[in-house]
Amino acid sequence: MEGQQRTSLQQAKQPRTVLAGPYGHPFHPILVTVPIGAWVASLVFDVVALAVESDEQTFAEGAYWLIAIGIIGAVVAAIFGLIDLLAIPRGTRAFRTGITHLILNLTAVALFVLNFAIRAAQDHEEASVVGFVITLIALGVLGVSGWLGGKLAYHYGVRVADEHTQSEGFAQ
Repeated sequence: MEGQQRTSLQQAKQPRTVLAGPYGHPFHPILVTVPIGAWVASLVFDVVALAVESDEQTFAEGAYWLIAIGIIGAVVAAIFGLIDLLAIPRGTRAFRTGITHLILNLTAVALFVLNFAIRAAQDHEEASVVGFVITLIALGVLGVSGWLGGKLAYHYGVRVADEHTQSEGFAQ
């Protein structure tokens, strides 16, 4: 590996600030579980609300509030993701992948904000087929973005400990 590449790689592995999490333990990956979990649960609640008329109100309202929790969680996760993105040297494949990851995440959040607004304008205690479809589309976008996030960590090694540090885990 060339010197400039090695320096860029080491830079991308280091936290830009202590707020991003310690070396080898970034906060962004754990924070994204909140919106992902809330939004997947909202899909399940939508399915139940659409399928079981007697429980429609309970599950439709649950889906509505799960979407709100996901939006709030996504904003928090995005702050930490942006801190990690800013540690990646500009002009690199990893940075371009990070920008695409960011754009897809913002798209997913915008879709969920639209979804929340549509449900709020309607009666959020009734199942929403439009909301269900938006949720499916947004989760598809989120899945592609998540794949790119995995590529950043596991392929490019962004905010992952270097191989020397990793090898400590395999010592006898």
